[in-house]
Amino acid sequence: MPRVLSIVLAGGEGKRLLPLTLDRAKPAVPFGGHYRLIDFALSNLANADLLKIVVLTQYKSHSLDLHITRTWRLSTLLGSYVTPVPAQMRRGPWWFSGSADAIYQNLNIIGDEKPDYILVFGADHIYRMDPRQMLAQHIDTGASATVAAVALPVAEARGFGVVEPAPNSTKVERFLEKPSDPQAVAAGRDRLYVSMGNYIFNASALVDVLRQDAQEPGSRHDMGGDIIPRFVEAGEAHLYDFATNDVPGCTEHERGYWRDVGTLDSYYDASMDLVAVQPAFNLYNADWPILTSPPVLPPAKFVFEEPHRAGQAFNSIVSGGAIISGGTVRHSVISPGVVVEEGALVEDSVVMDYVRIGPGAVVKRAIIDKNVVVEPGVRLGAEPEVDASHYTVSARGVVVVGKGEKVVA
Repeated sequence: MPRVLSIVLAGGEGKRLLPLTLDRAKPAVPFGGHYRLIDFALSNLANADLLKIVVLTQYKSHSLDLHITRTWRLSTLLGSYVTPVPAQMRRGPWWFSGSADAIYQNLNIIGDEKPDYILVFGADHIYRMDPRQMLAQHIDTGASATVAAVALPVAEARGFGVVEPAPNSTKVERFLEKPSDPQAVAAGRDRLYVSMGNYIFNASALVDVLRQDAQEPGSRHDMGGDIIPRFVEAGEAHLYDFATNDVPGCTEHERGYWRDVGTLDSYYDASMDLVAVQPAFNLYNADWPILTSPPVLPPAKFVFEEPHRAGQAFNSIVSGGAIISGGTVRHSVISPGVVVEEGALVEDSVVMDYVRIGPGAVVKRAIIDKNVVVEPGVRLGAEPEVDASHYTVSARGVVVVGKGEKVVA
């Protein structure tokens, strides 16, 4: 078996997810009840038995570091580990200046582990993937670098690196980082391959290119913007089509599901994908589970069964420790320890840990961060124009309340 080292990039600021990233790293943002965003990348690697994993962290990483060290504890008996690695300033008194620089500043890890192949995965996407299949293609093609790509409608490609393979080949001819006019690139096609932010490299080739890039004063030291184009220019980069990936337990309905939750609206959409009757992303796949360590809490509880005072939830995820006490929840994600009180309505919303929704309150199309108190009678999300004077409102009208706030009438 080849020696494989996995590097998960988890150092980004996540400014477009504010206020959810006001005091936490983007990969530490809660998702789907009791998960964190980083759990999806780590679960894919762990389920594939790729168990030598370093997580490169930087901005506001305390809660992320705690989550990794408390949750992702692997037996070291056979050399397995998931280790957070904060910025260490090994190359001088400066932080990581880009995703490539983050790896360059930690070349000592590669030197210690001596891998044959290096997987570089992002930490903040929602998907299931068996990376062993991508690694097998990487080895079979003789590539120095392989880019995982997903086909998206042309209109959605603007914010991603566009990967153009040669006709009838996996070899990459062009890599365009966030093109301003994807329609021109598409040349009449309705879909384009975009990078998922997941790469596999021959270890020695990656180290050589990182060292070259570090000497370029004009480089942004970015994996997508600077490193991959070097491999493309050398004719050594190949594309891996994510749609071909076969994950145990996944149905055709879920095949190719991948969401970049880089904005509040994309985070909201991915959350709503979980609660459909036939979810676009199924958290209940026991053959390829999404792993985490939920808090030790009692089961969810639904109380009162009286007219106009029934604790009930429809088409929703309700986590442990939640109490639906005479209120109604529809098409929502309810996280651990949430209390929905008498006569309250929560609809089309994401409610994070230990939020209390007061009697008679109405919450619609909202994302509510941890430890928020919504006072009795409040109407949140019904009038986004009014809410915008007090809270963040996304481009598509989703109201977002930051951690620990009090929402008053």
